[in-house]
Amino acid sequence: MEIEQIEILQFLQRHSPFQELPPEQQLQLAQSINVGYFQAGSEILRFNEPLQALHLIRSGAVETFRRNGDLYNRLSEGGIFGEQGLLRGGKVRFPASALEDTLIYFIPDQVFQQLFDSNEFFADYVEVGDTERRKSTKAAKQAEADLLSAKISTLLQREPVCLASSANVWQAAQTMTEHSVSCLLILHDSSAEQTTEQDAEPGAKPGTLAGIITDRDIRSRLVAPGLKSETSVRDIMTTKLVTIDQQQYLFEAMMLMLRHNVHHLPVLKQARPVGVLALSDIIRYESQNSLYVVSSIFRQQSVAELSALGKDVKACFVRMVNEDANSHMIGSAMAAIGRSFKQRLLELAEQQLGPPPVPYCFLALGSMARDEQLIVTDQDNALILHNSFDPAQHDAYFQQLAAFVCDGLAACGYSYCSGNIMATNPQWRQPLRVWQQYFTDWIAKPDAERLLHANIFFDLDAVWGESRWADELNQLIAGTAKARPQFLACMTRNALQRTPPLGFFKDFVMENDGRQNNSLNIKRRGTAPMADLIRVHALAIGSVATNSFERLRDIIAAKVLPNGRGEDLRDAFEVIAMTRIRQQALALQAGETPDNNVVPERLSEFERKHLKEAFSVLSNAQKFLKFHLRA
Repeated sequence: MEIEQIEILQFLQRHSPFQELPPEQQLQLAQSINVGYFQAGSEILRFNEPLQALHLIRSGAVETFRRNGDLYNRLSEGGIFGEQGLLRGGKVRFPASALEDTLIYFIPDQVFQQLFDSNEFFADYVEVGDTERRKSTKAAKQAEADLLSAKISTLLQREPVCLASSANVWQAAQTMTEHSVSCLLILHDSSAEQTTEQDAEPGAKPGTLAGIITDRDIRSRLVAPGLKSETSVRDIMTTKLVTIDQQQYLFEAMMLMLRHNVHHLPVLKQARPVGVLALSDIIRYESQNSLYVVSSIFRQQSVAELSALGKDVKACFVRMVNEDANSHMIGSAMAAIGRSFKQRLLELAEQQLGPPPVPYCFLALGSMARDEQLIVTDQDNALILHNSFDPAQHDAYFQQLAAFVCDGLAACGYSYCSGNIMATNPQWRQPLRVWQQYFTDWIAKPDAERLLHANIFFDLDAVWGESRWADELNQLIAGTAKARPQFLACMTRNALQRTPPLGFFKDFVMENDGRQNNSLNIKRRGTAPMADLIRVHALAIGSVATNSFERLRDIIAAKVLPNGRGEDLRDAFEVIAMTRIRQQALALQAGETPDNNVVPERLSEFERKHLKEAFSVLSNAQKFLKFHLRA
């Protein structure tokens, strides 16, 4: 097998959907691939021209376009394009051009078709994979949470493959092929006889790291210049190494890779190599968490299949808690998963009902819109319809669509809203002009019912469809509310109705409803009044943020709170939210049904102390809000 084909095979083994193929198909594929190079800005595919190969990006970046010239997708190393054209008549459907200098692997049409017919995973991937990747862009951003909270040592599954610095490149290639790795760590020779003057370095200890060789080094530093295979590894290895300690975090590793443009990062323990972290390892790690759950959602073909993912959602939640992710990370990831359920249900609904008669935007409300969703949650949603909406002609379709999605969410663990704040309610299934009038009236003429609606609907986010309509409503809120002191005063009175559960002597005040008499409802008496208070301050300064931590950032920057109080509020919110989160995770691990109740006696003395301090910060913040906005 040629060395170029070995490099291609190793590349295939690092990228989906090729790494999931049987070894014999990977080998056949590697031997059939041709290579092409495209300069930055050059055209790769032209619309409707004959298409003879699947395009796999070896290096560089590519943009694909719709036929009208709008950007369709942006792809980098490991990305594929051209699959839709091959599946539909062999003509280019999405033109493509090189965003930067790009190397392309061409997989012949005949080989592509054989793989498509013989491998179910490959067929599913190329049929719907691109849609999934684009639809879950927002969700993918939330995966940073997992990278921030996990340590590198959790990914090291094997010992590093090493070679002495006295070896030659032929031995290096043989070792890499034997172990199916794309890089080798080169160590200073451990025996005195093998150590040469060239290998010796001041302070270098035998067995310590001397350099690294990758398959790219063999290609560019050995094959391209025409050197012999007997060349010493010292002549082509990289010696200016970027390394990381095994106790550092995955996020730090990712930043090092990006900053230094490396794909392999030697991992050290007490200055000696214990493994190599590859960019593909980070991607593979994420496949076991929120990204995996999101991609799984978009692969399901029915409500029943979606509902079966409940255990994966719970496992994802527990894992993030156990890895010490903060509340913002957890809330964002869970909200991303919730959005993905809605998106997939809307896709399935449109498949069943046909295309919508007029454009629409499906809204998420409340904690999902704020990126603060947890494992115990209900569904709050609504529909914005195009202003051409005619109830007599169009409402039957949207009534069925709303019912399909809300029933599907209930089946997936998102219980129906007890206040009927759902798109199945005709009041919350209206044209854009009606929504604009709703919001204007709620702000201009506040009463008890309108204030309740403002509390719910002023946290909104587009999940599907014409997302610009949601942006318009958010701009309307931000631009109008801050100029209405009476409205802000009414919102303040509402925000002060729920107080933290602290007595006169700073003892916890327990629930007295006959069911949870020895517990605190930490949502009703903690996170909810905190979110309400932060929302009012955000409205007063015209912030367009929806997440409570992002709103606090704007509030602190606006200097509306006494010095240091904003930071205290942020830390208190984190303490209260994480107490709620940890109790839900503990219940799941114990096989119990999680809820929002916390029993103080089950908390440690440390936790009780900090929870009391956090409630005290909330209480003081409510007092300040009362006089600041003259409630």
